[in-house]
Amino acid sequence: MSGAPRLEITGTSKTFGRHRALDDVSLEVVPGEIHALIGQNGSGKSTLAKILTGIHAPDPGGSIRVDGVALRTPVRPLDARAAGVAVVHQNLGLVGHLTVLENLRVGRYRPGRFTRRISRRTERAQVAPLLERLGRPLPLDEPVASLTEADRAAVAIARALQDADSGRGVIVFDESTRSLNRRTMESFYALVDEVVATGTSVLLISHGLEEVIEVADRVTVLRDGRVVAAGTPTTGITETDLARLVLGRSLSSSAPVTDPAVLRAGPKAAVRGLCGAVVRDLDLEVRPGEVLGVTGLPDSGYGEIPYLVSGATPARAGTLTLADRTLDLTRLDVGVAMASGIALVPEGREQAGLATAMSARENILLPASSRRGGRLRPLERGAAREVAQEWMIRLDVRPHAPDLPAGSFSGGNQQKVLLAKWLATRPELLVLHEPGQAVDVGARQAIIATVRAAAASGCAVLVAGGDENELSLLCDRVLVLRDGVVAAELSGPVDPDDVVHATFAGAGRRGLRPSRRPA
Repeated sequence: MSGAPRLEITGTSKTFGRHRALDDVSLEVVPGEIHALIGQNGSGKSTLAKILTGIHAPDPGGSIRVDGVALRTPVRPLDARAAGVAVVHQNLGLVGHLTVLENLRVGRYRPGRFTRRISRRTERAQVAPLLERLGRPLPLDEPVASLTEADRAAVAIARALQDADSGRGVIVFDESTRSLNRRTMESFYALVDEVVATGTSVLLISHGLEEVIEVADRVTVLRDGRVVAAGTPTTGITETDLARLVLGRSLSSSAPVTDPAVLRAGPKAAVRGLCGAVVRDLDLEVRPGEVLGVTGLPDSGYGEIPYLVSGATPARAGTLTLADRTLDLTRLDVGVAMASGIALVPEGREQAGLATAMSARENILLPASSRRGGRLRPLERGAAREVAQEWMIRLDVRPHAPDLPAGSFSGGNQQKVLLAKWLATRPELLVLHEPGQAVDVGARQAIIATVRAAAASGCAVLVAGGDENELSLLCDRVLVLRDGVVAAELSGPVDPDDVVHATFAGAGRRGLRPSRRPA
């Protein structure tokens, strides 16, 4: 870690109207390190990344240098690329229907000198040294959508390597691991470790405190647009330490505290003989006041359960008994499910959860109004304002501005609006898929506390997720699926290592970056 910093940001600020998103931020990434940048949603992480990639222009003053060479601001994307700044975006930024070769070369094609035609042979020759450097064969003619998660992650890294030559430059991972499971992340960081071993550096923007501790050499923390910890070594630091820096206060315990008597009660929701694309003849019960988790590897089928029991996806077989009513899951639709007291909080708030152009208030009130009398009827204006205000306060949605478009809120606050939207229906069965995905530690705590409060009020809660830490904080029991059937049942208190052990059939949890420090 000697020589000029790979990335040096000095005195950088950014103002939007009257709001200062970044205030005199400085950051230094040295050669051959993974440097984490963390903070709550709205702390300025994404703003800084967008300044680096030319999406935002910084305020006058400040400077950005890569390998000792100043970048002109506002940054032009081609200048950033030429300087060796590469970005791997959220969800990896790949185009599913294009081939691996097309994803690698899009925006970089080299047409023939005279014909101006693109030669696939030439393009394949261009990526050959890249694949050799990566040390991993990739099926160049396969559509990216057909690849495994690990191979998609490898494609994203390979594409970034084109802009960061060996031994120079910096790769920015902007929440790139948010949708990867533990085993895929192990493969992901094995590749990243080979990259940083050459001297190329990584700026890791992440909400995962455990991930940061395992893989980052140093960490910088933003709070309200300001640096509150600059380049702090991660050796010996704990998640509690990082949470305190991120929040500016200690993190209170969110461990389940369900009354054992409640857990001995009869089921409030009972699924029998559920069959889907992967799930086979599944039975499960959720008691009133209980939070039941389901997890497993991506191909285990756990991810389809929320949609099968809520009518979003027709089941091949199965029934759901809720209170005293039995529903045929092969015929259940969303309207009947809602009228029966079933609420689904889906994964992917941007695509399936929120109408981002509508206000937060309109999003919160839409399903609540549709349950009035079993048909769509608007709430009275005064009552509507009270309902929206109540749930925005309960979940601490910031800013507390119900009339703002939902899409203008930060990711964590969008997730809170999505949860409020369905809790406002006062459901009998609340079904959630990855409820804490891509939210900061403060937002996650608020979401967990609100879900636990809903359970304590008598609601049955079913959570499908791949984050063992979140499941341990949220759930009273966890069912681990393998090949569409339940392979293990874990009862509270649920330990994250037990979840990993059961998920990977005893393989256990490896370090994400074992080469970083001695075991």
